[in-house]
Amino acid sequence: MFVRNIVDTKTIRNVITIKPTDSVTAAAELLAKHRIGAVVVSRDGSTVDGILSERDIVRSLGLTGIECMNKQVQDLMTATVVGCKLDETADSILERMTEGRFRHMPVIDDNRMVGVISIGDVVKARISEIQQENSALTGMIANTW
Repeated sequence: MFVRNIVDTKTIRNVITIKPTDSVTAAAELLAKHRIGAVVVSRDGSTVDGILSERDIVRSLGLTGIECMNKQVQDLMTATVVGCKLDETADSILERMTEGRFRHMPVIDDNRMVGVISIGDVVKARISEIQQENSALTGMIANTW
């Protein structure tokens, strides 16, 4: 299973972004509106400047209180973002997400963002792939006995 297959099966195909200078309140509203766990921070909508997750907001709320909601997204975002390419395997992505302890990854093709995948997307794809392999092996065994 490749990242390309995962991106092709997503219901939300467009990448939802927010500008680095937008408020954290605006980011929280965007996360809630689209029912997503993270938003890509981008000045131009096609390159990645950072990523802001629900965890980033909650962590800041716990440390500084409600005033963090008036800060700019760039003040809370993770600036070093790990991305992936369409031809990478689900297994390699799952490993990088687990080791890096992050749940969202932008998909980059020709230096442009073409999607965002979550660890849930990757796990769902792997389960589907394993079920297909299991069905094929069961069919092979049933026909040979």
